[in-house]
Amino acid sequence: MPGTLAQVRSYDRCVQLLMVNQFTINLGFYMLMPYLAAHLSGSLGLAAWTVGLILGVRNLSQQGMFLIGGTLADRLGYKPMIIAGLGLRVAGFATLGLVGSVPALIAASAATGLAGALFNPATRAYLAAASGERRVEAFALFNVFYQAGILLGPLVGMVLTGIGFRVTCLTAAAVFAVLGAVQVRALPARRGDDAGDRAAGPREKVLAQWRGILANRPFLLFSLAMIGSYVMTFQVYLALPLEVRRLGGDGAFGTASVAVLFAVSGLSTILLQTRVTAWCESRMEPGRALTWGLLTMGAAFLPLLAAAAVPAEAGGTGAKLLAAGPPAVSALMLALGTMIAYPFEMDTIVRLCGDRLVATHYGFYNTVCGLGIALGNLLTGAALDTARAAGLSALPWLGLCALGLGCAAAVYALHRTGRLTPVPPARVQAIPTV
Repeated sequence: MPGTLAQVRSYDRCVQLLMVNQFTINLGFYMLMPYLAAHLSGSLGLAAWTVGLILGVRNLSQQGMFLIGGTLADRLGYKPMIIAGLGLRVAGFATLGLVGSVPALIAASAATGLAGALFNPATRAYLAAASGERRVEAFALFNVFYQAGILLGPLVGMVLTGIGFRVTCLTAAAVFAVLGAVQVRALPARRGDDAGDRAAGPREKVLAQWRGILANRPFLLFSLAMIGSYVMTFQVYLALPLEVRRLGGDGAFGTASVAVLFAVSGLSTILLQTRVTAWCESRMEPGRALTWGLLTMGAAFLPLLAAAAVPAEAGGTGAKLLAAGPPAVSALMLALGTMIAYPFEMDTIVRLCGDRLVATHYGFYNTVCGLGIALGNLLTGAALDTARAAGLSALPWLGLCALGLGCAAAVYALHRTGRLTPVPPARVQAIPTV
């Protein structure tokens, strides 16, 4: 950990601030969101479908608006979008704790989602621009701070929610308010590295920029190939906890085993991310690192596939061992695959867009992956239900292993054909009019 902090100190102050920014964003978000459903259904007594609607609106408003948020960041600058997003989170989180009517809750949920769509692409584009040639290392450090916030947030939220959910909401809103004030005062203004394009003539219209993204075939293919990585990593929140509870039950043992999943995932990233990235960067090209990361994610489901072949009586010692061991190993391997792939993934996006309209490309990429996660989780849930009904417990794990293999093959093909290292097109200089 001291080595990680030394690496952080080697960057400019704005890069350091962006990393602290992401830690604090995740701290505030995860101290509240894991407990929101229980508040809505318990304290407010809302029906399950209403709870699902409120939570779904948040996800839809974030995933659906990523492209808009990225486009605004490229046109208006990164700092205004970061600050605007933080301000919306303040309003959204405070409202969630203070109101009880469904329309107000839906509006607050939409505001929290839109906030993420505003600051996420801007933060990543700012980090890419500010870190320069050290982008891969910077995104590795960024992931450490990201995971640290995810790990600490629910623990703080558990303590605060024990006092009252309103306290949790207002504390989370205060966290975002303080963070926004710090950004206003300390974060330098920054735009993308396309000053030459702006000076050459009138700026492209938004629709023309979006058509340019759709015409960027290597970027589109890469975006589609990487969808599976997000589906696989999301299973730490979906399939793995469900498997733990299926085998270990819903009591204290099952709850503790699920907590272990999150602890293994977060702590391994905090402790190993920078070492893994340095090792990969010194030994392989980005395309190969991405391929190995995806293969590792796919292989993460092999322990569960093997465990499915072991007979165990429900509620017995064998079932509890299967509930505690293989899912934890899978969570560790998913974290390792993400550690390998994520820094190179973020760097590849910048290279594929030719360092132009970086936030817009990040926004488009997040939208594509977000839609993929929704579809992937629907199919994974269906596979889990089918497996239980038909007694084919290996089915979902076999499908997720195949997904990892397919994504790795697609990225490796892009790497071998040179599509992950395109030569940026020469920029045409505008002829001045007289």
